[in-house]
Amino acid sequence: MNVCRNADRLTTFRQICAQVGREFDVIPCFMSKPFMNVSASACHTNISLWKGGETHLKTFNMDPLPGMEAPYTHAEGGENLFMPDTDNPRMPGKVGLQAMGGIMEHLPGITVLGASTVNSYRRLLEPGFWAPLYVNWGYQNRTTSVRNSAPGRFEYKAVDSMHNPYLLGAGLLAAVDDGLKRDLDPGPPEQRNIYDHMDELANVRQLPMNLGKALEAFEADEVAKSALPDEMYKVFMHYKNDEWDRFMSTVTEWDMEQYLDCLP
Repeated sequence: MNVCRNADRLTTFRQICAQVGREFDVIPCFMSKPFMNVSASACHTNISLWKGGETHLKTFNMDPLPGMEAPYTHAEGGENLFMPDTDNPRMPGKVGLQAMGGIMEHLPGITVLGASTVNSYRRLLEPGFWAPLYVNWGYQNRTTSVRNSAPGRFEYKAVDSMHNPYLLGAGLLAAVDDGLKRDLDPGPPEQRNIYDHMDELANVRQLPMNLGKALEAFEADEVAKSALPDEMYKVFMHYKNDEWDRFMSTVTEWDMEQYLDCLP
């Protein structure tokens, strides 16, 4: 329910932005990387795992729209299972480490659910603006793909402003579930600034760096694929492979600038 509630709220926020933009004759842009040499538009997703608690309806002096009650609810109480079980606040507890292990195991496979467009990978390909590059995690490390941002909470960073939050939520749930079931180890946290040590990371798994590679990683990961059951997977792959094929067959301004007056 909380995953759907988060996705409902983000989708509603985007629709509100679009309507306000129309009223002021402007276009709110959700493209991840419209400009080079500046930070991109990400959409970092914070994750925790709770047991128990109660759901309450908050109406803000208005009744929810029929069928849209979930975005007006919030949870109270319960136990955060990601909290440390030692005196070290930097290290998640056993359940948190298992969940992180699942995310690390399947991060390349679910990347396309958070970075779902051709433009998404412009963000990843321009280092130095806190965008993730490798399969790694660290405590308060903004250069990793997953940041243990506070005790009891993970920040998933391989996601941008164009993603579908329902699909990404399903992918993260599948990865976490696999980590819990198989007791997966995420490995040691990365505390270095990876932009300063990229020459030392040759043996560290890298995220897919374009939409085509991301689709291949998704197709090769059975757990990631299970997040999109039945026809949903087929439809997603059809449209995303078509998007990639159309991009690859399009002559761009870069082609013209690079090759127009080239004398081989």
